[in-house]
Amino acid sequence: MKLSLLSLLSLLTITSVNAHFTMQYLWVNGVDQGQNVDLRVPPNNNPVTDVTSNDLTCNVGGTSGSGVSTATIPAGATVAFEWHQHAQRTGEDPISGGHKGPVQVYIAKAPSTAASLDGSGAVWTKIYSSGLVDPSSQEWATDVVNANGGKHSVTIPASLPAGQYLLRAEIIALHVASTYPGAQFYIGCAQVNVSGGGSANPPKIALPGAYKPTDPGITVNIYNNLQSYTAFVRTFPFMHKELTFPLSL
Repeated sequence: MKLSLLSLLSLLTITSVNAHFTMQYLWVNGVDQGQNVDLRVPPNNNPVTDVTSNDLTCNVGGTSGSGVSTATIPAGATVAFEWHQHAQRTGEDPISGGHKGPVQVYIAKAPSTAASLDGSGAVWTKIYSSGLVDPSSQEWATDVVNANGGKHSVTIPASLPAGQYLLRAEIIALHVASTYPGAQFYIGCAQVNVSGGGSANPPKIALPGAYKPTDPGITVNIYNNLQSYTAFVRTFPFMHKELTFPLSL
């Protein structure tokens, strides 16, 4: 049976839509907090593609955490984020294997409660970033997430002051990013209350504001034998240099 070009394009569009995903679980020191618990849940699984949109902060409808619970975590804890295509865990890839790109985590301190923080302005500090893991095999951080059942983890810096925060995880899918707007931002925000901690006051950036359409990490052809991927926002506590992946430690 032959498919018309229109039918083929329609099929590809449906497949692309079905491959979208959301962050659905927060883990604290190995303990699953429950589906959509402590998370600002978007209305659908579509990505954000406009790097100037306010939706880049905490996804669509993510400016308020009213009615969302807040997880208590100690400074220095390991926090994991779990992503899925559907509203339940299934046997398929948690995110589509065709969605290649970096995984990053930011944190923003709330003046009072995490629920009241809208995330606007220069309040965000990046605490984790992973991009092109292995240039020889073209393995990306997204491949690692799939291999881990949709999860990636980050250590909350022990030097962060106690208080309530928004944790913002993002996956940037670059499979159609050769022109702008093409990069797909999948964003999830969790509300947390950090106990213990120190007195660090790292530099902060704004989201939106930190990314530009012309950034080489935003508009990029990842199928041209890419050998490195440069993070365009610095990561705390490595404030002295831009991080290029793979890292040489």
